[in-house]
Amino acid sequence: MMRNDGMSLVHWGDFQTAIALLTRLPVPAEFTRSAGASWAYPFAGWLVAALAGVVVTFALWLGIAAPLVAGLWLVATVVMTGAMHEDGLADCADGFWGGWDPARRLEIMKDSQIGTYGVLGLVLMMGLRWGAVWLLIEDGRWFWAMLAVEGLSRAVMPLVMHALPHARDTGLSHAQGQPSLPTALLALVVGGFGALLLVGWIALLLWAVAGLACAGMIVLAKQKIAGQTGDVLGATQQVAAVAMLLVLA
Repeated sequence: MMRNDGMSLVHWGDFQTAIALLTRLPVPAEFTRSAGASWAYPFAGWLVAALAGVVVTFALWLGIAAPLVAGLWLVATVVMTGAMHEDGLADCADGFWGGWDPARRLEIMKDSQIGTYGVLGLVLMMGLRWGAVWLLIEDGRWFWAMLAVEGLSRAVMPLVMHALPHARDTGLSHAQGQPSLPTALLALVVGGFGALLLVGWIALLLWAVAGLACAGMIVLAKQKIAGQTGDVLGATQQVAAVAMLLVLA
């Protein structure tokens, strides 16, 4: 598949690049086309969900209660991703509502210390994720649903990368560059089609919910910091995932 500029839209190395960027799993990768590889972000989500699913399956086999198993799911995903998405959520909560202008908000977001808004944001969002995963595990149809959520919540990230300029001249997001519109749309198609195969027609509702969450984050980030950062991308993944989990639960 080729873009209009003659460059390949899809490259086999994009899978490793996406996994290396979005997880802490030891995957060898090249970063010469980091933005171009963003179409493969859903694959990183599916891998994280599948490995966390192994942990959940083993815990259920041991007879551990569903609330604790849901907690183990969260632990497994956080460990595999290095909590980068949760960190982005906390930084955005602190910066967006702790500063009075874009410059101050960006300064707060870069600070390694966490404030009240960040703590509250993490506690509330993690609590919602835990409760929703608990209900899905008790229902018994959790595995494919969780794969769909983890994939789709990462499929919307390239759209934010494309839609908004970089809010600062440094940072992880700036280093990756901006994906083209075809790349961003391909990520949505990959994540959406994967969800359709995993959970059936309810995937259309999940796709719509993830899209609304993404649109909301784009509007909010444009208003607050006039662009996007790696923190904004992480927060987008978290908001989209929680929104879809609530729908499923």
